[in-house]
Amino acid sequence: IVKPAKAPASGLAAGFNKGFIVTRRDMPQRPSQARGRKSKRNQLIREVIREVVGFAPYERRIIELLKIGSASTQKRALKLAKRRLGTHKRGKKKR
Repeated sequence: IVKPAKAPASGLAAGFNKGFIVTRRDMPQRPSQARGRKSKRNQLIREVIREVVGFAPYERRIIELLKIGSASTQKRALKLAKRRLGTHKRGKKKR
């Protein structure tokens, strides 16, 4: 996660870039910021597991719906994914 660069402070007490002028320091990355990053090892492990275990029944159903490819079935696939995974965002990521 990369934060957008903030505009430098103007030294004034009011306005968009208000605040005391300081030099920004590059801080070392926290472990919490590295969370979720793919390492080669984890990627290989996930690949092997997916190969051995395959897809869950709901995932197979989503794949079938997406193979049909019409707009209505794509929407249906998203609805199914959303219902199974809990949130719209997760559903979009899954399909």
